[in-house]
Amino acid sequence: MEFRQDINGLRAIAVIAVVLFHFNNDWMPGGFAGVDVFFVISGFLMTSIILQKIEAGSFNLMQFYIARANRIIPALALLCLVLLAFGWFTLTPADYKTLGLHAASSVSFLSNLVYWQEAGYFDAASFDKWLLHTWSLSVEWQFYIVYPIMLVAMRKFMSYAQLKHWILIATALGFVGGITITTLFPDAAYYLLPTRAWEMMFGGIAYLYPISLQYKNKRVFEYTGLGLIAASYILASEKTAWPGYAALLPVIGTFLVLQAKRNDSSITGNVVFQRLGQWSYSIYLWHWPLVVATYYFSLSNGWLYLNILLSVVFGFLSYQYVERLKFKTNDISFKSLLGNKPLYVAAIAGFAGSLIYINDGAKDRLSLSPKMAAIDKELIIPLRSNGYCFYSFNDGAEVPDKNIGTNCLLGSGQSQASTLLFGDSFAGHNEPFWDQILKANNKTARSVATNWCFPSLGKNFSGSTTHLSYEQCLLNRKYLKNNMHKYKNVILAGSWGDILELDMLADVANVVETAADLNINVFVMSAPTRYVKSPLQEFYKSQYFGTSFDINNVKEADQMTQQANLWLEKLASQFSNVHFLNRAMLFPKSNTLFENSIEIPYSLDGKHLSILGAKHSAQYFRDSKYYDRLMSNFDKG
Repeated sequence: MEFRQDINGLRAIAVIAVVLFHFNNDWMPGGFAGVDVFFVISGFLMTSIILQKIEAGSFNLMQFYIARANRIIPALALLCLVLLAFGWFTLTPADYKTLGLHAASSVSFLSNLVYWQEAGYFDAASFDKWLLHTWSLSVEWQFYIVYPIMLVAMRKFMSYAQLKHWILIATALGFVGGITITTLFPDAAYYLLPTRAWEMMFGGIAYLYPISLQYKNKRVFEYTGLGLIAASYILASEKTAWPGYAALLPVIGTFLVLQAKRNDSSITGNVVFQRLGQWSYSIYLWHWPLVVATYYFSLSNGWLYLNILLSVVFGFLSYQYVERLKFKTNDISFKSLLGNKPLYVAAIAGFAGSLIYINDGAKDRLSLSPKMAAIDKELIIPLRSNGYCFYSFNDGAEVPDKNIGTNCLLGSGQSQASTLLFGDSFAGHNEPFWDQILKANNKTARSVATNWCFPSLGKNFSGSTTHLSYEQCLLNRKYLKNNMHKYKNVILAGSWGDILELDMLADVANVVETAADLNINVFVMSAPTRYVKSPLQEFYKSQYFGTSFDINNVKEADQMTQQANLWLEKLASQFSNVHFLNRAMLFPKSNTLFENSIEIPYSLDGKHLSILGAKHSAQYFRDSKYYDRLMSNFDKG
């Protein structure tokens, strides 16, 4: 097949969108759709390569795989090795362990499965994942494994015309299935092959059903296609269900440009787009680690523009000196396979990443002071596995169960609890707080806390309703509804900012009003300060590498949470038996605590409190002027 300048230009348009979106999503809110453009192009090229050779009687499956490996693996494996070397000197053990896992999964083309599994409640921020972008390469490689086998098998049992029809049908069914799964399982739909394959097969349809066009109509097709792609970049956003109906914009747009087949286009054929298109794979590989570096090391805005330039420079160097390396593909014997250099480089990167992961991020290369090591184990989230009640559905062992999920006590250990703590993980992170307060007052509370299960008597949920925690949440709320009247005190906690953003605070108000009408004493916990990134991560960097730590340098993202806290405080003021514990009662203005003479943030991950943070918050509350007055309302009625 002759060189297609329009395809090269499309690659440039796709990678520009992705780069701009990742460095600042305000510049191009739907720039992630550039990946969908890549998928369609890939499907077009792979279909043409496979079917042309099948029809010529020269297709060899092993040769196809080796050719794809030689194209993709060298630059990817080099990136992984560079990052692992870089991380040895700059990353904390926890972050380096994560990088090791991600590097191993990237070179084995399983990273999309890993990121899908990590897309849970305590998922590390995207900007902490140096190889997050490799999920799309894993999807493509999985497509390369399955697709040629499917085409070869189909061609043996049907004519070329029938094969074309079945691919058309499979693409339509894949699209419909993708829409359904995107609605029901959005994380799986985004990362997994079954919901992405239709986009690549759509590219195959562009090859199988070429449209003969007059010159003037070619321009119409090209401009319409580019317009649809541009529309997806501008109109879509991170809140758009993807790949849902909206994914048709970049997919159909790319299809139309491919059909136009304009090698003389001033848009796709200009020299700048031709160069960027050549370097697009390597630019894509290198840009995301530079995005993460900007965030991870809290670099100034000036670095944003420099790193965009570096993405292009590194992309060019990778293309020139790595991608252009030629490896033998004609000899497909087992012996030649064993001598395939890219596979060895991938194996080295995968082995190194696995070793780093198994050895907890090579933790022996760094050490904490004895004072810090003594408190390290309390800088985690409270869970059942570490002595508390939060029934989190991210450890893999939990199953929805009414008795298990609602049968855990805090405080003095007495069998009869007059107090109920209810909510989502923010109720969970407050468990050490109330455990200490209750023990000091010889009282007991039952804690019913599950991911995303904010206080409500209805079915609204702040997470995905396909997550197992939703089933547990409905059981929790049934317990709340049937048993709330048995308690003298109810403590409510939640991720109030998120719930406000989802317009679900009315559910919380309903619980408060219902409890107040039952003459129950209600205590509403304010949500702590929200940050763009984890202050604790910044703190650990200072401990491991001897740098200074100042929580004021960690950017806040607190506006929505402040508004929600204020709304709930006003709600509480309308009832004599409803009490709001605001931040001034729970935390010092510094939002840091001192333990073993070390200044530590209360925040665990930028949202939740650590066990140590919750315990110090309890002590701060006990020392405050509000403590006696608020505690005098316990068991009152």
